[in-house]
Amino acid sequence: MSERDKTGRERGEEWWQTEIIEMAPGMIRLRGYEIQDLIGRVSFPATIWLMLRGELPSEDQAALLGIALGAAVDHGPQAPSIAIARMAATCGVGINSAMASAINVLGDVHGGAGEQALEFYGDIAVAMDGGDALEVAVSARLERFLNQEKGYVPGFGHRFHPVDPRAPRLLELTREFASRGVIGGRFADIAEALEAEIARRKGKRIPLNIDGATAVIYGELGFPPPLTRGLFVLSRSVGILAHAWEQTQQGGRNKGPLPREWLWAYTGTAPRPLPES
Repeated sequence: MSERDKTGRERGEEWWQTEIIEMAPGMIRLRGYEIQDLIGRVSFPATIWLMLRGELPSEDQAALLGIALGAAVDHGPQAPSIAIARMAATCGVGINSAMASAINVLGDVHGGAGEQALEFYGDIAVAMDGGDALEVAVSARLERFLNQEKGYVPGFGHRFHPVDPRAPRLLELTREFASRGVIGGRFADIAEALEAEIARRKGKRIPLNIDGATAVIYGELGFPPPLTRGLFVLSRSVGILAHAWEQTQQGGRNKGPLPREWLWAYTGTAPRPLPES
């Protein structure tokens, strides 16, 4: 039997502490809800919300979360994560290894823009809470970024799409949910004002992309920026799984990032003889 401390509690109960799950033989509770009561009654997006936030969302909140998750599931083998999943599958590893290999590259450059975008929006929201008008807060934050941080404004522009086809639809749906009072619409206002200010400064439109649009939704729903990246990982895992499975079914061995006839550019030392000893 397990040893008990002076309070009578089993010492094992102090090893890990969690508010997420409670278990005993024949019993599983998630955030206090019996698992059998959740099964068949609570959707997957609602379960994600429950696990992360501790309470069940409304049906509309769960629906909007599901919309954002569904929008980013795949972007083809030109996306590093998808390409890596397929390459790993051709190396003969299992589904779990192919997925893990792909997920592990979802970092600051590929996968982190949504988190960065929501942090950017959040800075503007804080300035607005301090009394700045939307346009003033947007201009000041963008000015600071262009002068100090430089690079690409997170959540805007796309190297492949002139206009990311996912972003306008996501913003349209965000506005629809805001019109019904499900969310406030503040982050949508910020994103649209940013897009307009970037266009004014650059002299051309640099549209909102999938990262910026999903960041709007996650911000509207109250998720903190770090969870935005985690939610993207959940979303993209669907595409990663699909591509890893498809490649496994297609077969093929050690299929690298380039066809055999396309070699890399060598920029090193010219051919030279080995020095005589």
